[in-house]
Amino acid sequence: MASSISRSFRRPFGTPPGNRQATPLTAPAPTRLGFSAAVLTLTVTLAACGSTDAVPGAGSVLAPAGGASANASASPGATGTTPPETTTGNEASAASAPAQLPGLGPRTLADIPANARQVVLVTGQGKDSSRSQVVLYQRTSAGWEPGATWQARNALKGWTDDHHAGDLRSPSGVFTLTDAGGLLADPGTELPYDQSTQGFTIKGKGLEGESVAGSFDYVVAINYNREPGTSPLDWTRPLGQAKGGGIWLHVDHDGPTHGCVALKRGHMKELLRTLDPRLHPVAVMGDPGFLAR
Repeated sequence: MASSISRSFRRPFGTPPGNRQATPLTAPAPTRLGFSAAVLTLTVTLAACGSTDAVPGAGSVLAPAGGASANASASPGATGTTPPETTTGNEASAASAPAQLPGLGPRTLADIPANARQVVLVTGQGKDSSRSQVVLYQRTSAGWEPGATWQARNALKGWTDDHHAGDLRSPSGVFTLTDAGGLLADPGTELPYDQSTQGFTIKGKGLEGESVAGSFDYVVAINYNREPGTSPLDWTRPLGQAKGGGIWLHVDHDGPTHGCVALKRGHMKELLRTLDPRLHPVAVMGDPGFLAR
């Protein structure tokens, strides 16, 4: 497949990002956030995607699925909240920001790496729901400031912390985000970006009969059962094929996924332009009960 893939990297996979400036987020005015020295968190409530036994771009109806909890260690951070003060404007917003990410219990917080400066927090509507919500947070000296809310989809049958290929559930856990790609050209991400006209082409119907064409125009690999620092198309499965793989953030096709998290096209582009490898982004995903452990 490598000979037919046209790769367009902002930098090669595995190469340190150096001292380049991160591309600023272009959110709508009411929720626009500055990220120059901030920590970003995305809270996502999801549905499902990804095929479990077919390589993307080889005629599969959906991308390969997989997922499960990741092993990561970190201090849980502060658990208190900053009391609001009599302030106005941005000062009032910072004073009211929660000191810790909402909805996360001590076990989940402990799994977030200490060096993670960006978080995609994915909160499903329920353990068996294919719907999720994405809330963008910015970390300030006062805590985590919420930004825009994005609706999303995850796997058809909801969530699991013991994902297996074909179970139609999205993996719950904490996963690093290191690599991106897509059928279309790099929209301006700081992540390594693999553009492939073959590997990310997808045709056919989704689980509810919807067209899945264009679903892989933009993707971010979720590091469940994969080798970080490689293209999202890499088929290495450290935990074995039975544990699934190919779990991505990708463009929504208006239906549940096999295991992935799907966002609207504009939100995927915004996410790609915001994630910065120097800030060690991670995805924190699962149903409310799992995340609150």
